[in-house]
This record gives sequence, C-alpha cells and structure tokens, in this order.
Amino acid sequence: MKQPPKWKFAVMVWIAIYPTITLVSLLIGDYIKNLPLPLKTLIMTGMLVPLMVFVLLPFLRKILGNWLNK
Repeated sequence: MKQPPKWKFAVMVWIAIYPTITLVSLLIGDYIKNLPLPLKTLIMTGMLVPLMVFVLLPFLRKILGNWLNK
C-alpha cells in the first residue's frame, strides 16, 4: 500500500487525537487532577495510544483513504 504524504498523515492524526484528548480530559480530568504530572501523563497516554493505534487511526484511514492517497 502506498504511503500518504506526511502532511496528510499528520492531519489525520490531529483529527483523531485532538477530540480524543479533549474528551478523555473531560471525562477523567477531575479524577486525576491532583496526581503528579508524570502519573497523569502515564494514565492519559495509556488510554490514548491503544485507542489511536487499534481503533481511531484504522477507522480514519478507511474514511480518508481516497484523500490520503491522492
């Protein structure tokens, strides 16, 4: 499969990650707000990375496939 231009892949990642980080912060922000920053980051990335790799990016790749490969 042909790799898309890096700028298009970056846009796709941004489309996935910005709303996801916002939603996760909204949902769990109050529960982790008093934790040390490294622990907050560990929790957030522990949730977001698998979600991005296994769910969101494959889904967006299907939806944006034509645009990505033009």
